[in-house]
Order: sequence, then structure tokens, then C-alpha cells
Amino acid sequence: MNALSHLTRRCASTRFSKSSSSSSTLSFSSIRAPTTASTALLSSPPLSLNHNLRSIHTSSSTHSPDRHGTTIVCVRKNGRVCMMGDGMVSMGSIIVKPNAKKIRRIRPKSIGGESSSPKPAEEGGSEPSKEKEEDEGTIVGFAGTTADAFTLLERLESKLDEYPGQLARSCVELAKGWRTDKYLRRLEASLLVADAKASFEITGNGDVLESHDGVLGVGSGSAYAMAAARALMEEPNLSAEDVAKRAMRIASEMCIYTNDNFTMESMAVVEKDEDEKRMDE
Repeated sequence: MNALSHLTRRCASTRFSKSSSSSSTLSFSSIRAPTTASTALLSSPPLSLNHNLRSIHTSSSTHSPDRHGTTIVCVRKNGRVCMMGDGMVSMGSIIVKPNAKKIRRIRPKSIGGESSSPKPAEEGGSEPSKEKEEDEGTIVGFAGTTADAFTLLERLESKLDEYPGQLARSCVELAKGWRTDKYLRRLEASLLVADAKASFEITGNGDVLESHDGVLGVGSGSAYAMAAARALMEEPNLSAEDVAKRAMRIASEMCIYTNDNFTMESMAVVEKDEDEKRMDE
């Protein structure tokens, strides 16, 4: 009897050990089975997140703050063309300069290379008219990096000397060089150009745009200024100077990168002849 009970207890303990070992094996395998997938899911986001944070930190430290603070608008109305710009230049949230001059007038040059602007009258001669002096040359407004804008301004002046009296061709030649030249292609600026016959916008993409309604604009607040100017164009009693000034005032109230320190240049408009009108069409 003692031998039989001892054998029974031994068999029972053997079955219990096998079942426990099998159950432990099953539970262990059930735990280890998804380990690879779980590791991939749990470890991937932190790695990619750290990588993104590292790249964001690097890019933010290497790039300088964006420069804003330019609104230029050009209006042609009632026999006058007027270009006006604000004076603020900002770097991030800091105002660098409140009275920058972003409008220039390029005087035509004579054959000998000297400027053809009126000189003081000699003894016995008549004094030159101030209105004639104001109606000469080409008005240029620029938006973007200052050094790039002045580089393009010099290139435009050389093209105007090469093709005197042909503003459209000069702008096209400048845009071609701006688009194809490896050095000029890196320049970040936009130009508004106007003379007595036409107004154009020149961009680094090779675009030379002439407005259909006499209103052009570039810069951070140009959308506000152009919208206001187009609405005011329907007022018959407002001159080009009045429209430009009111449009710039509205832009300065809406755009945080535009102030009310305005610079203005204007001249009389010369009507195009029939040949030029057919070429535009």
C-alpha cells in the first residue's frame, strides 16, 4: 500500500511539472512573439522625433531671420503715373530703419555719357522748367534684399543706356539675364519700373508684367495697397498721387511691416501711338 501511494504521488507530480513547464513555455512564447514588432513600433517614433528635432534646430540656427517691411505701389491715372513706397525695414520683430528710400529716378544719359538733366541757365538764357525735369527719366521701386535690389538697379540702368527710350525691351533683357545668369539667379528682389509710356513689374522668375488697370505693387503689403488702389481708381476726382497715397495709408494700417513714412515720385503720362497700341494687343 505504501509503495502504491508513493507511485501515485510520483506520477501526479510528474504530470504537474510537465503541465507547468508547458504552460510556462506557452506563456513565455506568447510574451516573446510580438517583441520584434513592439520594439519597432516603440523605438521608431522617438528616433524619428529626435531626428526631426535635430534637423529643425540645425535649420533654425543656420538661417538668418526673414527681412520684411516693403510696400511699393504704382498708379497710372488721369495723365499721371505715381510710384510710392514706405520707409520701414525690419528684421524679424525689430525695426531696423524707419525712413528707407525705396524709390529711385534714373535720368537718361546723353551720347557722351553725361546725364541729360537740366543744368542751370547761363547768363541771358531762360531757366529750365521744373515740370520738365520731373517728367524725365524712369522711376524704379524695389522690394527685397537691399544689396540685391541695387545690383539689379545698376543692371537696369545699363540696359536703359543700351536701349534708350525702350523701357519694355530693357526690362525684357534684364529679366533674361536675371533668369539665365548663375550669379543674378541668386538675387532676391522685385522691381517696379515706370516711365511716361508704360509700367512693368520684373521678377526673378523671368516675368515682365504690365498691369491691365494701371495698378502694380510689390512687397509685404502690396496686396492691401493694390486692392485699395483698384477700388479708388473708379473715383474720377482723384489723381494718381491721391490714389497712391490713400492706398499706401490703408496698407500701413493693415500690414505690420509697412509704416506711413512715404516716398513718392511721379511724372506726366505720354499716350502711346497707334503702332505701340497694336504691339500691345
